[in-house]
Amino acid sequence: MTDLWDFLRGALMTKALAAVVDAGVPSALADGPRPVSQLQGDPDTLHRLLRALASDGVFRETEPGVFEHTDLSRQLLDPGWSEFAHLFGGVFFEATTDLDASTSKPPFPDRFGAGFWDWLSAHPTERAMFDAAMAGERDRPAERLAALEWREGEVVVDVGGGNGALLVELIRRRPELHGIVLDLPETVREDAVLGDRIEFVAGSFFDSVPDGDAYVLSGILHDWPDEDARRILRTIRAAAPQQARLLINESVIRPGNDADGAKWLDLLMLVLAGGRERDEEQWRELLEGTGWEPVRFPEGGTIEARAR
Repeated sequence: MTDLWDFLRGALMTKALAAVVDAGVPSALADGPRPVSQLQGDPDTLHRLLRALASDGVFRETEPGVFEHTDLSRQLLDPGWSEFAHLFGGVFFEATTDLDASTSKPPFPDRFGAGFWDWLSAHPTERAMFDAAMAGERDRPAERLAALEWREGEVVVDVGGGNGALLVELIRRRPELHGIVLDLPETVREDAVLGDRIEFVAGSFFDSVPDGDAYVLSGILHDWPDEDARRILRTIRAAAPQQARLLINESVIRPGNDADGAKWLDLLMLVLAGGRERDEEQWRELLEGTGWEPVRFPEGGTIEARAR
């Protein structure tokens, strides 16, 4: 019964995390313990929120009404996690309330009156939060990309690359490369951070992509249903020279009942835009039908394909 309760009250934890993040609690505790009376918000409500989170290891109550970070809660100070907490407790949460097993239609447009991407364009603050969330935790995919074989001077195009954080990390590790970030013009970025080895190109990956030697897709195709994912892959293939590499940083759902965060992320993709996570067979069908030859599907790694 206790295990089932932990699942049932999961929505409360999501909202509690968002509430304390939006109140600025993680940064307020960055230098050490503080009483709730010194934090932004209602002291009684903050105490109850933090006390509940502390019972699961997120923050710690050192004495009545005084809280400090744990290793887990300190992650909320890292780039991306606070933004994700805000989004999961806000717009993602509201959309998820309409998840319905009787239909495959994404609930987001009916709830918000626009598709997810159009809604983000119309809400620049939320768009900036989303871009910052997506830019967080770029070290691991950058390390995987950097470990591949590269030729001097190769041009790497990050398709839908947001603020360019991934290419910045990749070129720090492989300075012999040049980078191009393609994303919508409203994408929040700091051009000075990109440096002289990375160019930002404004545009839509449904229309065209720049010429390159390798094309990176990080967390892009899972945002879209198969029909739209095929359009993106065909657009890239039209620009790609023969044998150009396609490098996809996304999950490959494995069979069986082992714990797999991708199976939960799959539900979020359904809710927001009708997208999906994919298993190997679905990936192969998608790639082979759009002019790409699958090369490998490493577990927890980067999917590789080549233009044929």
